[in-house]
Amino acid sequence: MNFELTPAQQQIQARARQFAQEEVAPLAREADEKGEFPAHLVRRMGELGFLAGPIGPDYGGTGMDYVSFALVYEELGRVDSSVRGFLAVHAGLVSLCLADWGSAEQKQRYLPRLASGELIGCYCLTEPNAGSDAAGMESTAREEEGSYVLNGEKIWITNGNLADVALIFASRDRAARHKGICAFVVETNTPGFRREKMTGQELGHRASDHARIILEECRVPKSALLGGPGQGFKVAMSALDHGRLGVAAGALGVAQACLDACVSFARQRRQFGQRIGDFQMIQATIADMAAEVEASRLLVYRAAWLKQQGRPTTRETSIAKLFATEIAVRAASEAVLIHGGRGYSNEYPVERYYRDIKGLQIYEGTSHIQRIVIAREVIGRE
Repeated sequence: MNFELTPAQQQIQARARQFAQEEVAPLAREADEKGEFPAHLVRRMGELGFLAGPIGPDYGGTGMDYVSFALVYEELGRVDSSVRGFLAVHAGLVSLCLADWGSAEQKQRYLPRLASGELIGCYCLTEPNAGSDAAGMESTAREEEGSYVLNGEKIWITNGNLADVALIFASRDRAARHKGICAFVVETNTPGFRREKMTGQELGHRASDHARIILEECRVPKSALLGGPGQGFKVAMSALDHGRLGVAAGALGVAQACLDACVSFARQRRQFGQRIGDFQMIQATIADMAAEVEASRLLVYRAAWLKQQGRPTTRETSIAKLFATEIAVRAASEAVLIHGGRGYSNEYPVERYYRDIKGLQIYEGTSHIQRIVIAREVIGRE
């Protein structure tokens, strides 16, 4: 086994790290405080080739491999989960889903403009009464006069108020559960498509745009159908396989950032006449954190490598997402504790890491759902 990154992967990692440290990190605290997404970074990510990830040059991408794309997610996750979250939705859930399921016309119409940042994408699956149970969605799609008419409500839609194009999931037969779901590519200026900011203030990811989408007799042409009729659930789950890799790699980035912050603080902070890093309890905590970060990194990179080989990765991606988010939660909690009173304030970024990481346990399938997915893959179904 060769665990070394290739020269091309190292170049992408270095480019992503420079962008994250020099252009994203200086904005992260202010964006979090104001609750405003730094939208000017979208075009910049397009220029750097990050918005399209593994999509090929025919559709505006660079064709980077999935390990390289995981490295981009990781570097962004180290400084700002809101920017990383934008990318996971825009590229992972929308662009890569269109690349997998779109018609030639849909790909040509949307992918190059999504790759450049001319268009922003969002993914509309979650509903007030259909979260983990996606097959129980209440949004409907009615065939009428050569069109589909969409009605329903979606919530917690990342990028929803910014988006120009939305992947919308709705059922043509609710009694059929998952077999009745269809996926649609909908331009957000379509009559009957309405959106508004989610009420309340988020625990974390406060710079992300989270929207409530209301569909009221939203009429789209039959050409908007993504995949075949009744294939929407498969479309949604395949997209989540892409998105979950982005969440896993982003959680790895958060955990690494917590470790970096703790090491730096343990070297500088002095109590009882010595560095706190010389106390065994602090050393034990940092040692455990370092071991868990490395284990997480191997799981994330392996899932990305397997995806690059074209092999099924549902199990591996869910394992990576579950483990990386769980260890990042522990790392963020310990980081706040090690920083003491300083960690309880947004003067230090560990306070934001602590708030942000809880969302990664929830987004794109909670830790409970990941355990169900993994168990079904391991045990099998009757």
